[in-house]
Amino acid sequence: MSEREESNMPDESNEPDRQDADGAHGEAGTPQPAAAEPEQTEEAAPSAAASAPGPDDLSDEDRALLEGEAAAIEAERAAFEAKSAAQLDELQRLRAEYVNYRNRTERERAGDRDATTASVIKAMLPALDGLDLAEKHGDLAEGPLALVAQKLRASFDQLGVVRLGEVGEAFDIDKHEAVAQLPNPEVTEMVVADVVQSGYRVGERTLRAAKVAVFVPAE
Repeated sequence: MSEREESNMPDESNEPDRQDADGAHGEAGTPQPAAAEPEQTEEAAPSAAASAPGPDDLSDEDRALLEGEAAAIEAERAAFEAKSAAQLDELQRLRAEYVNYRNRTERERAGDRDATTASVIKAMLPALDGLDLAEKHGDLAEGPLALVAQKLRASFDQLGVVRLGEVGEAFDIDKHEAVAQLPNPEVTEMVVADVVQSGYRVGERTLRAAKVAVFVPAE
């Protein structure tokens, strides 16, 4: 073989070195995937709940302790509920007492007000009787006295004063006082024939019954 042919042949002695170099370059330049961590199975890592002691694993002393704690909690709960119920009953009782006190106070105030008004009006009844008498005689048809009578009666109306006794109404012993009885065949019950003196009432309080003459059924 000539020297030229020998020089053109590939040098096989350098192949292992090139492969080693390529292998080394591959290991150094290309990142290798990290090795996967082994998964931990349930058998290898049991849960804390599974490892916790159950009721059957407790000793008699621990079980008695737990039962005592549960009984104490139940007793506290029952005591709290009983105390709450007692407080509610007490609150309701106090509220009822307050409502009764307020109603009683309002009634007393209303009664005192009516009594005061009644006493003042009762003292002025003679003046009203004088006006009624003047009206019957025609003295209130006109003039200053008529204006005075109008204003006085308007003031009595504002105070809630009600006049009692009207001709033709049925006799009522609660607001009428019969001073004369006149037989009349045309009536079937006692009826007011004439008002001798008017009566007056404030609220439910009768200041004075009306004095009236009444028709009574004729026998």
